[in-house]
Amino acid sequence: MTASPSITIGPLARAQGAVVLPGSKSISNRVLLLAALSNGKTTLKNLLDADDTQVMRNALRKLGVSVTDQPNQVCVIEGCGGHFPVRDADLFMGNAGTAIRPLTAALAMQGGDYRLSGVPRMHERPIQDLVDGLRQVGAKITYELQEGYPPIQIGAAPIKITDIVKVRGDVSSQFLTALLMALPLVATESIRIEVIGELISRPYIDITLKLMARFGVKVICPDAQSFIIPPKISDQVYSSPGELLVEGDASSASYFLALGAIGAGPVKVLGVGSNSIQGDVAFADALAKMGANITATDESIEVSGVSNSSGKLKGITLDCTEIPDAAMTLAVAALFAEGQTRLNNIASWRVKETDRIAAMATELRKLGAAVEEGADYITVEAPAKLADWKSPASGIDTYDDHRMAMCFSLAAFGPNALKINDPNCVAKTFPAYFAEFAKIVS
Repeated sequence: MTASPSITIGPLARAQGAVVLPGSKSISNRVLLLAALSNGKTTLKNLLDADDTQVMRNALRKLGVSVTDQPNQVCVIEGCGGHFPVRDADLFMGNAGTAIRPLTAALAMQGGDYRLSGVPRMHERPIQDLVDGLRQVGAKITYELQEGYPPIQIGAAPIKITDIVKVRGDVSSQFLTALLMALPLVATESIRIEVIGELISRPYIDITLKLMARFGVKVICPDAQSFIIPPKISDQVYSSPGELLVEGDASSASYFLALGAIGAGPVKVLGVGSNSIQGDVAFADALAKMGANITATDESIEVSGVSNSSGKLKGITLDCTEIPDAAMTLAVAALFAEGQTRLNNIASWRVKETDRIAAMATELRKLGAAVEEGADYITVEAPAKLADWKSPASGIDTYDDHRMAMCFSLAAFGPNALKINDPNCVAKTFPAYFAEFAKIVS
């Protein structure tokens, strides 16, 4: 995508139409790795084609896996049966957390020598809880620069499970996901993983478990904090399901659903619905609490304005533990709500593509909102009247964070035109976002 310093949109008054969602990033990167580790060929349909999934594809190719992109978001993977052909590689992982975390764990099981690095921000995103978990089973991993953060070096080492594997769950669910996906490769006996403390973003773990089952590994969950991986029957642990259709991205759906509430609608998103395995579909429930009119089917969700007599959303207080990504959209939707919106349990925002709590607070204040930020919460109250809305000449900064750019597109429904800086950062997960946005707004 050609670099663009900014885009100016709005002021807008109406949103109406339908959007076909790109494939889910969370599902796409999981199934790419599972297909690579499987025995047999897997055809993945509606696979997300964006920066984060290209990072995973390129890494798998460097590890000797056959990854063939075909037209219409189809990708064919020739599985390596759990053993990557290349035993020594230097892998650049960009800023893709859904790629570097599970791949680190899978590589630690390989008995090879690997280096994983990324963009500067990736080197500020924690990986220590995962490394600590892997070291418990004998993995040899060292930090190249700063303790607890990439770049990391993985050395050949024998893996031996002697006790329960413990991992913290309060920083990122991706650490547990990585262990769940990798440890079946070495499970000569049952392996028990126990989560220490709170497990945030539990719906993302449910995605992992359901996809692992599609590839033949069924994890037992005796309680909310424990996961038992069955012993492998043969050296070929994962089995290809043949074909797998990737759901539309529920996090990306949140922007269009919010548009349907703010811009009267109806706006329908296609490719994700009430039977989704993604936790972020619960964003629709949060929007309904704010007063939006929601209609859902198995494969679509539609929003048509709000039911309040005022015609405006209403502020809510919400525990966002299970929808951390989609909750960002609520922070900007709060600009169009009566009363205060408070989003709790969002500490994970601090260690994402940027410090999202600080970034969100800074940019909302530019528009005239009253904002309070804490270690794990943010409160937002809209400008009291239209005259109080500000139009920052410097524009809305996006911090090289795709979700900041997409969230703040909603603010173009305020009384002023809105400049968004570096809009092309959406290429991380949704390269066509602003083109799809333009089709349904006026």
